[in-house]
Amino acid sequence: MTHARPNRGTTRLAALFGLAMALMLVAGLGNPIAAQDATPEPAAEPAGLDEVAPAPASVGTDIPLTYFGPPPSEVTKELVGPVELLRAGEIDMEAGTVTLPLYRGQMTDGSPVWYILTDTTDEANAEALGLNHSAKLAYANVEGGVRQATLQNDLTLTFEAGAVDFAPEARLEPGAGETPFPPAVAEPGSVGDAAYTPLVQISNAGGHIYNAPIVAYGVEADRLGFCDGNPDHSLVHDRVVSICPDEQTVTLRMVIGFSFARPVFYVSLDASDPVVATLETSTHAPAMANIQVGFDDGAFSAVERLFVTANGPTGADNPQRQGLNSAIMGEGTGPLNVFGGVPTIALDYSPMWDLNLGVWTQEAIDAGYRSRLIDEFQILGLAEQGHLTGPDGGPYGSTGFIVNCPIVARLL
Repeated sequence: MTHARPNRGTTRLAALFGLAMALMLVAGLGNPIAAQDATPEPAAEPAGLDEVAPAPASVGTDIPLTYFGPPPSEVTKELVGPVELLRAGEIDMEAGTVTLPLYRGQMTDGSPVWYILTDTTDEANAEALGLNHSAKLAYANVEGGVRQATLQNDLTLTFEAGAVDFAPEARLEPGAGETPFPPAVAEPGSVGDAAYTPLVQISNAGGHIYNAPIVAYGVEADRLGFCDGNPDHSLVHDRVVSICPDEQTVTLRMVIGFSFARPVFYVSLDASDPVVATLETSTHAPAMANIQVGFDDGAFSAVERLFVTANGPTGADNPQRQGLNSAIMGEGTGPLNVFGGVPTIALDYSPMWDLNLGVWTQEAIDAGYRSRLIDEFQILGLAEQGHLTGPDGGPYGSTGFIVNCPIVARLL
């Protein structure tokens, strides 16, 4: 089956955002891990993204915004300004979503597999299809870390293993008292079997590895006709906003984070741990645990680091708001996690993120040091100084959990 690309036209980020220095974003993403509702529906009038959007360059000047030139990223994507990274998608800023091509494959027994493509080790095909290139995914091909698939004559993929059950209902209940994290109850809304990992190697077509998360499984197209929204999340991934097999598209809700002080959009799709999967509104993919963590910048590492704060500042109107406590309470647009290298900023991007969990010490809180963190080296410096630790005062570093979060766009 061939796929139809969304008609992007004027939806390039430059057209969507206008001048980069005038990113007056009025869209909202909805909180992806709000307590009592692990998969909230979009708000009728989305809350603002002003907590992460850059202010217009005209603030404090004597000239209007119209005097400012286009963002440098329109000339060189590594420079300051917005960049659409996952170009296969069509971004809707007002809804906080991305629409991607929907692919249909099958298991060896014929069961339908509906999936998307976000990243690949094949640099040329990444450029051709508008995917993210990630050379590091080659090192995920350890035993159990990558599934195998065969390309058929009709250009569909037949997968050897890896099923996902979308029937469970996500449950998230905050912990007692003033510390909602860790949650009292955390049950993901979709669960993969022991062989499921989103990474797939096409054995008879170059041996390249693709990030191909499953968004629906075991159902035919006539049961997935949610082109206008309101999908049945017992059939599809909890981040799906709409799915349309006839048009071969699926729309997913995005999340906001940071990478080296620049706000980014990403989609959280899978996690190796069930609690993390619940917090991320993603699928529990147990086979991802076969991929080695803790050596993120070493030779042959398949992962990059993701920095999550447990007890950051809270308050829906607090411009320093961040962290799992805040997100579980339903404040703002999620936990505002910090990513390591993403395309155009660093050379070691991988959608497989090694989750590092940081806890502000009571001494740092009492001293007034606690604030929003937006940069990897800022975080590592605070950990070295002892202001951030791991859980229960332990060493700062990897939790051993991996999340699959393909980067969609850079906003600055």
